[in-house]
Amino acid sequence: MDVRVLDVFAGGGGFSIGFGETVKAAIENHPHVVKTYAHNFPWVCLFPEDVKRVSGRKILEAVGEVDVVIGGPPCEPFTSMNRKRKKDPLDRLMSDAQGRLVLEFIRLVNELKPKIYVMENVPELVEEPLGDVLKELFKRIGYDAHFNFLEAQRYGVPSRRYRVFISNVKIDLCGMEEKAKCVEEALKGLPPLGEAPNHNLVKVGVVRQRKIAGLRWGEALFSFRDSLNRVHRNWVRLHPKKLAPTIHGKSRFIHPYEDRLLTVREQARLMSFPDNHVFYGGIDSQFDQVGEAVPPLLAKKIAQCVFIKLNEI
Repeated sequence: MDVRVLDVFAGGGGFSIGFGETVKAAIENHPHVVKTYAHNFPWVCLFPEDVKRVSGRKILEAVGEVDVVIGGPPCEPFTSMNRKRKKDPLDRLMSDAQGRLVLEFIRLVNELKPKIYVMENVPELVEEPLGDVLKELFKRIGYDAHFNFLEAQRYGVPSRRYRVFISNVKIDLCGMEEKAKCVEEALKGLPPLGEAPNHNLVKVGVVRQRKIAGLRWGEALFSFRDSLNRVHRNWVRLHPKKLAPTIHGKSRFIHPYEDRLLTVREQARLMSFPDNHVFYGGIDSQFDQVGEAVPPLLAKKIAQCVFIKLNEI
């Protein structure tokens, strides 16, 4: 079956890994991230520009009819982790510049008319009244909108991650469950520091280094409150026998046995990225690309479900 997939807001390519060579086109406009994506997916027709400037016609002219549109618009306007998110949920979607990128995804679905679309984001995106608004927006262009809530760790990813995948089909991963590795198992087998891509020591100041040395498993160097006044922690020393916590773009973790931060490669392992997937840009950009991705192992199982659904259409 010849399937053509478009990845919008392609980022570092976690979602694209899942769909493999069926991905024919992608949109990403951050220069360092573009370099990452182009290196890892050389066969894809990449549009390195603002999604608002990419029309459905331009994509159709480049790669032909698109069967599936996938993508994860920025979650910052919606997540409770963002203390500066707008108070009115509708403003997050309609007046926040980043939030409106969700509408650009919907626009491309309308212009391309794929058989299936899958949009990933934080669960707060579909909290009421936003859930009803999104269903109405998709209904206007002729599509259903099912809210599929998935926990990545149930499908083999060695870190916790709870996300919603909005789609016109129900994403049923029953039977695809897989026991996730603990931190120690996930990090096993890496070469010494400096001998693999993105596997270099992350330098920290003398004072922080001293504090890191005093942390036990599960203890954190920093804590902060989110927009709901809940406490979150960062720079946590990971427990070797447990799953890693949710990985965000700004997340940094301390190695369970060594007094140092995890490398980008180690953090990528905890998100199920393969070791041959190379990240470009500065160190913060590399960590962002890892933490903002759809975990590839989960993406592969979503892709399997989508391919089954395509055969039923």
